[in-house]
Amino acid sequence: MAWSIEGRLFECCNCEVVCPCSAYPFRGADYDRCITVFAFHVDSGEIEEVNVAGTNVAVVGDLPKYFLEGNWRVGLLVDDAASDEQAAKLKAVFSGELGGPLAVVSGLIGENLGVERVPMQFSAEGGTHALTVGKQGRLAIRDLVPTGVENGPPARLTGVFHPVTAAGLSDGQVTLSKAEPGSDLEAFGMHWHPTAGLWAHFAWTV
Repeated sequence: MAWSIEGRLFECCNCEVVCPCSAYPFRGADYDRCITVFAFHVDSGEIEEVNVAGTNVAVVGDLPKYFLEGNWRVGLLVDDAASDEQAAKLKAVFSGELGGPLAVVSGLIGENLGVERVPMQFSAEGGTHALTVGKQGRLAIRDLVPTGVENGPPARLTGVFHPVTAAGLSDGQVTLSKAEPGSDLEAFGMHWHPTAGLWAHFAWTV
C-alpha cells in the first residue's frame, strides 16, 4: 500500500484574485459556491510499485462557500495517456482510497461524480501554468507580480493551510496567480470560468 509521488499542483477557482480559503483559512469563498479545479502533474513517484511519472490528474469540484460544511460535488479527470494500470493507481490515490491528503477531505464529499479518462496536456513556462483537456477546454494561470517590479519574483504565501496540499507542500509555500482570459472547462455537466489561481510543489508519501 506504500506510495510516494511529487510534482506540481495548480489550482483555479471563481474567487477574486486571491483564493480566501488559502489566504484566510475558514473565512469562506467569495461567492456562495466555490467552483474549483485542482490540476496535478506528477514529476516522479510510484504507487504500489507502479511508476506514475509524467502523468496528469485533475480533481474538479463544486464546493460550498465554507468548505468544512461538506456536501462537495467532486469528479476526477485522469490522463488517457496513462496506462490502465497507472490510471487505476492514480484513481486510488486521488480519490483517497490509499490514504494521504485526499483521504483527509474525502468525508466532505457528498456526491462523487465519477472518473473520466481524457487527453491532458500540462505545461509550466514563463510564469504560466496551463492544462489542456482534450476538446473540453483549457485552463491557464499566470503568476501575480507586484506592481512596479514586473520583472521581479511573483507574490507568494508561506506558512499557509491549504485544503488539499497541507500535508505535503514540498517547499511550504504557494505562488499567487490569476486565471488568464479565456480559461474555460466543461466536465461532469459543470462549467468552469476561473478567476483566481495559485500553484505549489507537492510531495506526498504514505
